[in-house]
Amino acid sequence: MNYPEKNPISQQLFHSKRSTVKRVPKRGSYERELIYQILDEGFICYVSFVADGQPFVIPTAYGRVEDKLYIHGSPASRMLRALQTGIEVCVCVTLVDGLVLARSAFHHSLNYRSIVIFGTATIVKEEEDKLAALKAFCDHIIPDRWQATRPPNPHELKGTLVLSLPLNEASAKVRTGAPIDDEKDYEIPVWAGVIPLTITPGEPISDPRLSPDISVPAHVRDYVSK
Repeated sequence: MNYPEKNPISQQLFHSKRSTVKRVPKRGSYERELIYQILDEGFICYVSFVADGQPFVIPTAYGRVEDKLYIHGSPASRMLRALQTGIEVCVCVTLVDGLVLARSAFHHSLNYRSIVIFGTATIVKEEEDKLAALKAFCDHIIPDRWQATRPPNPHELKGTLVLSLPLNEASAKVRTGAPIDDEKDYEIPVWAGVIPLTITPGEPISDPRLSPDISVPAHVRDYVSK
């Protein structure tokens, strides 16, 4: 997998003490392009926050538009009710690319790409911005899906809360390559290497209530063919 070249002048996101990679720092990156690539490939983020003195971690879908991450849900959601008050939030996305099998049990690992984002979220109030965020959610799951579907009606818009998290402070951490054993262990007659992992789409399964006259659309066929 290819990653963008580092450009420390204009393409790095801000990172403070809390967002600086400390464990194996050579795997860390603050490159905007890399962070956006990981976000655009993932589906689920984990939102961490503290409410009423209790820590929570909630998995949720997300969408990205330029330098903003959007999450949404019911206005009754505890997570969204807490985040809209302006509390600090930490968001994580991780992609697992392979199982790294070493000669020693100690050095088994994973090849992965992960990001951690820090900041405070705000409510998206303008209807135009809200629709743009909801379109980002839909098209993030499968490109061009939004234009093929019925848009949200006023009742649905009112019943959906959308929050925006600026992508100002974030870090990425990436592991690639073969296992790293202790030098003396390379002589052990045990298989070592990497088992690559990928998410592969299967054949589309039509809704049982779908009219037989409706064929699989191009944006679905194209997604499966990738």
